Amino acid sequence: KEKIDFTPKIALILGSGLGDYAEQADIKAVLDYKDIEGFPVSTAPGHKGRFVFGYVGGVPVVIMQGRVHYYEGYSMEDVVLPTRLMKSAEVLFLTNAAGGVNWQFECGDFMLINDQICMAPSPLIGENPDELGPRFPDMSEIYSKELREVIRHTARDLDIRLREGVY
Repeated sequence: KEKIDFTPKIALILGSGLGDYAEQADIKAVLDYKDIEGFPVSTAPGHKGRFVFGYVGGVPVVIMQGRVHYYEGYSMEDVVLPTRLMKSAEVLFLTNAAGGVNWQFECGDFMLINDQICMAPSPLIGENPDELGPRFPDMSEIYSKELREVIRHTARDLDIRLREGVY
């Protein structure tokens, strides 16, 4: 709040390979994770470890250039902390680089996630401050049907092959 005078409408978490996208924003402020007391700092290669605040296409955004992962040894509470901090944004958009088991997919394909199977410890374990919402949120549409249709339409318009699947 000390660095920006707007509320981001979109929270964008950039995974491996897409971190440089933040440089295309109209950047108003940058905040390194290491400068936030008690904030987890990414050790994954290619993750810059900072919040970028600005505008993309006139829309106010907060962009995470990199994130922390459970496999880095962080608690699930630390892994979900950044997402909880960006709760005021209307839309949370995540990207990542991941392998797959579908032999029809090729390296570099874009995949739109339409559901997930969580094999990690639940991020719902532990204290649940009221301001974060209900203890057990509705999980019936965690990937917005409306936004997925926008992504499909945009991919068609830009002639981008888009796969779909379960993460």
